[in-house]
Amino acid sequence: MKRLGTYIIGFLALFSWPDSNLLAQNLVANPGFETFRQCPRHLGNAADDLEDWETPTQGSTDFFHACSQTMGAPENFNGKQGALEGEGYAGFYAYAPQDYREYLQVPLRQPLVKDRAYSLSFYVSLSERSDYAIGNLGVLFAREPLEVRTKKTLTKNVWYAQKGNQYHYLESQGPGYLENMEGWQEVRFEFEAQGTERYLLLGNFQPNAQTRTRRTGRASNKGAYYYIDGISLLAEGTKAGPAPYPLDSLLVLPALLFEFDTDQLTPSGQAELGRLYGFLSTDASYFLELYGHTDGLGSAAYNQDLSRRRCQAVANYLQALGLVPGRLSWQAYGASRPVADNRTPEGRRQNRRVEFRISTRKPDNGQAERK
Repeated sequence: MKRLGTYIIGFLALFSWPDSNLLAQNLVANPGFETFRQCPRHLGNAADDLEDWETPTQGSTDFFHACSQTMGAPENFNGKQGALEGEGYAGFYAYAPQDYREYLQVPLRQPLVKDRAYSLSFYVSLSERSDYAIGNLGVLFAREPLEVRTKKTLTKNVWYAQKGNQYHYLESQGPGYLENMEGWQEVRFEFEAQGTERYLLLGNFQPNAQTRTRRTGRASNKGAYYYIDGISLLAEGTKAGPAPYPLDSLLVLPALLFEFDTDQLTPSGQAELGRLYGFLSTDASYFLELYGHTDGLGSAAYNQDLSRRRCQAVANYLQALGLVPGRLSWQAYGASRPVADNRTPEGRRQNRRVEFRISTRKPDNGQAERK
């Protein structure tokens, strides 16, 4: 499958900083499945491995990440797909024999406001080993989280068996099918909130008999399995751009690529860090995580230390500008996570990088490198 979008993001014109109150805040925590407790190692691991996300049923929803050999990205047991952004995504069965289903559930960063308009979007890609594509996916908002001991469809009868909860259900509409196996296909909802929405659940809430399906020509007898990434929930009227650094996304700037065998920041790198510091200064709840990398030349031990020194160089510069050490953490990976071919000069250059993620989650160990 082809990867959508570009991994290296450049900001060409950031001459003034917008009012932070106008920047759109994604109300979904960990929207790109990039923050996790541990690298995935087995099937049905999403609830155990991912931060923020849960599985409301006993269905074995999956989490994939480039760090894993067994639950990897882009290649894994159900096909091949690069992440929409960063290095991770989730996967679930939206249609399977005997009404088997898998779902995802996440608490919202804040409850939705009654009668306010919102826009929800996410991207899905049908796995190559699916023998069906479906025509509808659902979104269920709930006041309280669901925890149901079933592997079958979460129908309305199941929801309302949980006394005292309140729900707001949306279903994707349209004549087409979610059948893109080559890339990512957007699913979007526009709606007005009821004021009871505190949790978001994603999946297919219709039983097999009421699900629109189309055969793909495969013969796996598994149903329809979807990868999912890039979930966004925004209040209408907030300003989606030009927010220069989206929250909870793994990013790297061209200016934070390093010359061979050095941890020295370039002048353009220092300028970018000045802009990054300016953004972090707009909201004290923002925390920064750094991830250092090298190309494939040199020993593993040397590259590990070099990637650590690159993180340290970025951290020292930001702290010299005034960033509080407790808002910063970093981790060094050496040459273990290349994003380009180490056999070419340009590929090696792209691998000599420091990535970063801005979130509202406080780093575990502050300034110290996390082991």
